[in-house]
Amino acid sequence: MQRDVKKKTAAYGVAAVLLAVLLTSVCYHLGVQPITQRFFSQLKTFTSYEELENFLKTSIEQARQLEQHYLFPLLRGAEVGTLSTETKAAPAHSTTNIQVAGVDEADIVKTDGEYLYVVSGGNVSIVKAYPPNQARVLSKIPLNGTGNAEVYFKGDKLAVLGNRYLFATREYWMPYFPYTGEAFVKVYNISDRANPVLARTVILNGTLSGSRLIDDYVYAVFKQQAIGPSSNETDIEVNLPKISINSVVREVEPTEIHYVNVTDVSYDFTTVVAVNIINDAQEPTYEPFLTGATACMYVSLSNMYLTVPNTNTWFPLEIIGGVREETLIYRIRLDGDKIVCEAEGNVSGYVLNQFSMDEHNGFFRIATTEWTRETSTNSLFILNMSLNIVGRLENIAPGERIYSARFMGDRCYLVTFRQIDPFFVIDVGSPTQPKVLGELKIPGFSGYLHPYDENHIIGVGKQDTNVKLSLFNVTDVTAPKEAVPSYILQGGWSDSTVLTDHKAFLSDKSKQLLVLPVSINWIEIIGGGYYYKGSWQGAYVFNITLSGGFVLRGNVTHRENDANQWDSGYWVKRALYIDDVLYTVSEKKIKANDLEDLAFIKEIGLI
Repeated sequence: MQRDVKKKTAAYGVAAVLLAVLLTSVCYHLGVQPITQRFFSQLKTFTSYEELENFLKTSIEQARQLEQHYLFPLLRGAEVGTLSTETKAAPAHSTTNIQVAGVDEADIVKTDGEYLYVVSGGNVSIVKAYPPNQARVLSKIPLNGTGNAEVYFKGDKLAVLGNRYLFATREYWMPYFPYTGEAFVKVYNISDRANPVLARTVILNGTLSGSRLIDDYVYAVFKQQAIGPSSNETDIEVNLPKISINSVVREVEPTEIHYVNVTDVSYDFTTVVAVNIINDAQEPTYEPFLTGATACMYVSLSNMYLTVPNTNTWFPLEIIGGVREETLIYRIRLDGDKIVCEAEGNVSGYVLNQFSMDEHNGFFRIATTEWTRETSTNSLFILNMSLNIVGRLENIAPGERIYSARFMGDRCYLVTFRQIDPFFVIDVGSPTQPKVLGELKIPGFSGYLHPYDENHIIGVGKQDTNVKLSLFNVTDVTAPKEAVPSYILQGGWSDSTVLTDHKAFLSDKSKQLLVLPVSINWIEIIGGGYYYKGSWQGAYVFNITLSGGFVLRGNVTHRENDANQWDSGYWVKRALYIDDVLYTVSEKKIKANDLEDLAFIKEIGLI
């Protein structure tokens, strides 16, 4: 049923919003809590469709009135251990590089030690991978135009998640409509790997923004814009979430939707869904929210934390004396099929990614960066389970921003950057009194931090235009240092997808192994000019030890000839091992090499 929201709405709410902003500014200058923290309401639910409609109409009209006179800046925020679930003995093998042990993350490649499940070429290919002399594609599951597909497996079940996009138009005054479409979780029975059988399908309108697998449950977060063009092309309509379970469609009722009474410039319906991928008979459960655009998520074994940039604070600079940036946080308890939002809160600044967040001993820790008119500053906040701030460490590295973060028990490691790489060791053992213990300043920056052991951290980053590997020694927390000389991948320009996708990182301390996808462009300087000399892409394979540092063992490329040199389908995206075999995966093929000397074993075509 269509319900229209008329364009013409009253502007009476603008004065109230501006008054709130002025009060917020005064509070900040007086050093008291901001309005959104002092008067931040508990989560509510709408009592009717009309209440939901009026809330959106009023808030969007306020945003439209302000947008006609002021330019809103762009948002600057966004979104390890091992997990293996086998029903039978399998050779030792690597697993997806995840943040929290026991909380699996979807990826484009998974292995159970015998088979690979690979998203490639519009399909999910099930590949017999081990032993490598028997390697071959057993079956393909067509994705039918699905975008951003990823998979999980557990036992004899394979879950495929993805999006289908349909782009929409934009009215000149309306908040952006980047796309519409639907997202899904499909579960397949793969007891016969050569003949996977679709067991169940769960579809929601909107897009998939993130997911995790805990025990038997996939917890998926779907979002969609709360309003969209109506059929008559003159008005808009509220676009309520719809959930389809095996082709039976149900529209979410407004009375089920939770919200916080905070004005925003754009709204999404964010729906968290729990799907039991082992028990096909158990109905999925869900919890819907009306939020701003969710940025990223962190998930522990028992809680999901969703962060939302509070764009309500992007008001004219001359009114508030500078932009105040805040992140709203929702804590959602996960317990099997039970999904319950138990708390909401907020902190200053914006979150970089999931590694800027952590839960430990009943407290939630989060690191943020905040920009002002003149500069930037960084902060670390510790919140209790009610999401009230109990401890804070502010004004870290003024003028810089966070490039990477990693929490490990009672410590937090931060890297900020502007011209040099300050690597901070922060004590978060006392929730009410976090403090900086030590710092190290070296050239470049680390964009991804990975635990090597309790007192050593691997850093992957850049120095000038090239990839840089570092190994930080934090045995003396007051004087962190580089344990071994850094390794720089020389070239005119080099890069690694690890800097934007932690799942591309492969490391195993027991095997002294480090593997990462690398791309290199060689440049020659002649007479003051730069000349391109060629490029290379593939996987760099290192030995890594505390005594020897980073030693290049060799490399593997899928671009063996001129014919495929410019074909991105041959770019290595993932590396993994099974027993003593290294597998590298690109869009078009899989290569198996000996893990020790990288001698070629076999190649399997995917397309």
